Amino acid sequence: MKRLLLLFLVIILLLLGFYAYRLYTGRVPSLTTVDAEISVSTTDLIHAFNTDSAGANKKYLGKVLSVNGNIKSIEKKSATVVLGADNISTAIRCSMDSNFVTALAGLKENENVMIKGVCTGYIPDDSGLGLGADVVMNRCVIEKNIK
Repeated sequence: MKRLLLLFLVIILLLLGFYAYRLYTGRVPSLTTVDAEISVSTTDLIHAFNTDSAGANKKYLGKVLSVNGNIKSIEKKSATVVLGADNISTAIRCSMDSNFVTALAGLKENENVMIKGVCTGYIPDDSGLGLGADVVMNRCVIEKNIK
């Protein structure tokens, strides 16, 4: 009876160890295969966070968004595409998925693009200097260039 109990415990420990190993070494799936939960334009997303950041957090935070807008700038060192209009300081900072860094070469400033990513927060401009706030998206992939 003790041997059976010991064998059962060893099997349970092996299964738990295998599960922990798979969890630790598992990869997060690319957003190319994930459908966006919400499609929104850059101006609407920026307006939502600027006017009611608490409400926008409830609606967008942690969700996969498909954002359509104008490329304000491209930061190649940090693999970040900044979406927004030139006449406003608030922007959407899209940190690209590491598999899509090479796709940045095909993008140009002032080009329309649709980017899919996870909304991870809002950084308000509390400085009072008018530097602008940022909506932050991570794991971003380029859905399509809109000509």
